[in-house]
Amino acid sequence: MKKIIFIGPPGSGKGTQAKRLASRFEIPHISTGDMLREAVNDGTELGREAAPIMASGGLVPDDLMVGIVKDRLAKKDAQSGFILDGFPRTLVQAEKLDAIVGNGTEGVRVLQLLVPDEAIVKRIALRRSCAQCGAIYHLENNPPANGSVCDRCGAEVVARADDNETAVRTRLEAFHRQTLPVATFYKSKSVLREVDGVGPVDEVFERIEKSLT
Repeated sequence: MKKIIFIGPPGSGKGTQAKRLASRFEIPHISTGDMLREAVNDGTELGREAAPIMASGGLVPDDLMVGIVKDRLAKKDAQSGFILDGFPRTLVQAEKLDAIVGNGTEGVRVLQLLVPDEAIVKRIALRRSCAQCGAIYHLENNPPANGSVCDRCGAEVVARADDNETAVRTRLEAFHRQTLPVATFYKSKSVLREVDGVGPVDEVFERIEKSLT
């Protein structure tokens, strides 16, 4: 059973690489960010509570995140393995995840993507996503072929509300303050693998695969 966790700052490429790895291993890619954005768009109670926090670049409270992750991991498709993207983000979440998966960190591999802050700011400022299917683009490195139209489904490609420099720097501050202790937690358990996240997507993916061997 493969239990893989991606950690890294916003815009480090976690989502892109996690999706590729999920396809390779045929296990679900579980993105807490996607789940939260869906809740916001659907106007659920969780979405209404999370919306202003996300818009300001803050982190959603631990109890809300742990609840939605626990429910997701209980689903049938996650019983043979999973890739977590965006969770855990705090030490409390990491400790509670140990209890959720049952065997602590047994069988877990944690991949930390390392990307400098200034590179993150530039990446996110130019990031765009499809309003319908969620496909991710970058105006400099991976622009949609037809201007502001998604290559996959033809819907509009837009900038997310929290993809602005002020919100990004707030998110980076929160990451350094709250999420880096998570890396220390997993490093102490000898399950952390640090991966250089700078460079072409294919090269980063090759580094990730090597780190899992």
